[in-house]
Amino acid sequence: MQTRALGTSGLEVSAIGLGVMGMSEFYGKPDEAESEATLARAVEIGVTFWDTADAYGSGHNETMIGRFLDARGCRNKVVVATKFGFVREGGRAVGVSGKPDYVRNACEGSLKRLAIDAIDLYYQHRIDPTVPVEETVGAMAELVKAGKVRHLGLSECSAETLRRAHTVHPIAAVQSEYSLWTRDPEQNGVLEACRELGVGFVPYSPLGRGFLTGAVKRLEDLGADDFRHTTPRFERENFERNLRLVAEVEAIAAGKRCSPGQLALAWLLAQGDFIAPIPGTKRRKYLEDNAGAVDVRLSAADLARIDAVLPPGAAAGERYSAIGMRLTNA
Repeated sequence: MQTRALGTSGLEVSAIGLGVMGMSEFYGKPDEAESEATLARAVEIGVTFWDTADAYGSGHNETMIGRFLDARGCRNKVVVATKFGFVREGGRAVGVSGKPDYVRNACEGSLKRLAIDAIDLYYQHRIDPTVPVEETVGAMAELVKAGKVRHLGLSECSAETLRRAHTVHPIAAVQSEYSLWTRDPEQNGVLEACRELGVGFVPYSPLGRGFLTGAVKRLEDLGADDFRHTTPRFERENFERNLRLVAEVEAIAAGKRCSPGQLALAWLLAQGDFIAPIPGTKRRKYLEDNAGAVDVRLSAADLARIDAVLPPGAAAGERYSAIGMRLTNA
């Protein structure tokens, strides 16, 4: 597996990472045995940039990662990224918090669940509009000084918020949704700000929540408890329109002799060497397919063709519900 530096932070990660959220919730019932096998395979093939959060499974996701790292003795092989910010009650998110006391307490909780001495990359999961980002990042910087966190990150922040935060403490990475059907970071100035400041960019949902792989052809393919049913892009009319975009991806991928998912990830890698996507999966076969994206080479002509058939704004429907969109700061 190739590696990439997240901007000028000094943090080096696998070019393709692993989002582990689905191993706890949101995408149907988890299979713990397959999840553990997937984590083991990830270590074997060098996909060692792992992304979790205290909100995923209300702590279950971090506990699972901590248990695996301890049992396998491979802590030094994995870059652990986790996040704080979502306040959950009864398994549901009820708000966000960036208050300094909350930051400190959240970090202690994550360290305990992960069973590690220091978090490699600690993100503010969502920006709290009631707390100046300077205060939140100031509290995060104290964690770095205390040796509990090594690098800081922000998730779904605006370019202005990033610049403000960066004056308090260097930000190593920004994590936001970015893919062939979510081109927002190109248009809202976030990618430009990352380049300017030497900040890495970590696209989450780089496969369009699995849609861009071509694996989802019918809404009925999704389980009843799959959260994608709550998102506008998976509403019936939008879903049918978006299937046409996937057909374009599949056609180009066939010409490149790669999978649609590999094409989508290769496109992201081609957008800048400071970008490291974190496709989520809970199965080995998809992990291995995703890892193969580093071997897909896209020419200028390939990139132009992709841009022509999937320009910004091509996807039908918002990426989140109205409530979810209000939580984004970008």
